[in-house]
Amino acid sequence: MISELAFAPPVGTPAGVEVLSLADLRTRVVPGRLAGPNRHDFHVLLTLTGGSLRQTVDFAEYTLRPGSWLWIRPGQVHQWGDATRAAGTLILFERDFPDSATAAAAGLDDPYAPVVRTPAGDDIDALHDAAHHLEREFHAAMRMPVGIHVAVLRHLLDVLVLRLAHLSRPIDVPAPAPGSAYMRFRDAVERDFARTRRLADYARALGYSPRTLSRATLTAAGVGAKEFIDRRVVLEAGRLLAHSDLSAGRIAAQLGFSSATNFSKFFHQRTGQTPIAFRNSARGTGG
Repeated sequence: MISELAFAPPVGTPAGVEVLSLADLRTRVVPGRLAGPNRHDFHVLLTLTGGSLRQTVDFAEYTLRPGSWLWIRPGQVHQWGDATRAAGTLILFERDFPDSATAAAAGLDDPYAPVVRTPAGDDIDALHDAAHHLEREFHAAMRMPVGIHVAVLRHLLDVLVLRLAHLSRPIDVPAPAPGSAYMRFRDAVERDFARTRRLADYARALGYSPRTLSRATLTAAGVGAKEFIDRRVVLEAGRLLAHSDLSAGRIAAQLGFSSATNFSKFFHQRTGQTPIAFRNSARGTGG
């Protein structure tokens, strides 16, 4: 089994958050370790100050340039591009480090939040200042008692993540309302996709007709409700194939399929690849 990356800041640094440069990262990581699929149990924020950097998150490629921000959430599969020609700052923090009110307001647990954010206008300077202030305070550990230092870092991180979350949606595009049919369906799928892929089961549990859920999902997400369920299952299957050594049979059981054959058929129909071919491609191991 390929282990998930746990939060492990250097000894002597504050618990819950770490700020480091890409240059620092390159000196700390075993060569080649970043090239393969990684799955973190913490949040990763990355912004560049120079160069460009290709990153792959949940099998979609993104190219970062100075000023843009990458936000990788716990559970997502992340692969690094060549980081030797880029300069920037990494901010790592555990799920429960931000204030609970900030976590709710910023949607820290939202698995559908944008991966890349590109600020404009005054937001560019505001985010730069927030990150710089957090970085400076992180390295000032000896200037104040530990408890106070951690509290300062928590407040500064709260400012940064709230500003970043504000950039996730244009101001003239309303977010789906909490408690709406789509949001209730989305949350139910996130909770139960490994238990059932039947739209009728979600409709019954939520008290809507399948047609109502399909209309709401099509409006909010651009796909029908059944497709939404299947895409979530395919995403988790891809994560497990890329980042674990579980057999197709074990993955099938984990995702609620009756057999490895049924899982392989489902996966091939929706991706055009067998599970093994997908695993080899994700890991860059060829056929």
